[in-house]
Amino acid sequence: VAMSRRALLVIDMLNDFIQEGAVLDCGPSARQIIPFVQEKIEEFHEARDLVVFVCDNHQPSDPEFDLFPPHCVSGTPGAQIIPQLEVKDTDIILPKKKYSAFFGTNLEEILQERQIGEVHVVGVCTSICVMDTVGDLRNRDYQVIVYRQGVADFDAAAHTFALQRMETIYGAKII
Repeated sequence: VAMSRRALLVIDMLNDFIQEGAVLDCGPSARQIIPFVQEKIEEFHEARDLVVFVCDNHQPSDPEFDLFPPHCVSGTPGAQIIPQLEVKDTDIILPKKKYSAFFGTNLEEILQERQIGEVHVVGVCTSICVMDTVGDLRNRDYQVIVYRQGVADFDAAAHTFALQRMETIYGAKII
């Protein structure tokens, strides 16, 4: 079976990362990508391609809170997708507890069932959840496209490094 269908992963476009002054606000660059992310979602909706909203989602006692302040706690407004983005009934909302969208989720099964061959990626944070997810996609031999205008990071140097690493080491297309 030729795996040629496309999916869009929208990573962590959540209130706790995107809203100004939020607990893990990724900064102005994260808010600047919103219109581009909106456009991509619309494009994939119109083409009837799969859109997956990957959403950080933690229990209050999560060990990650030893590294980062508590964020995206299950059931709180901070864990919600930002209101600027349109979520349709046909979209998949995928809660995750770790950096990669594959860890402890059924993302692999979703992509296989839908015969996805090419995965497009937008969201935050370039050097953390985006890069870890892209690495796991490439480890599974998916074609991956990451949009420069569609990803952001609170750390400009880490953002630049992550884009470079995803391109040269993972073989993702950065456009």
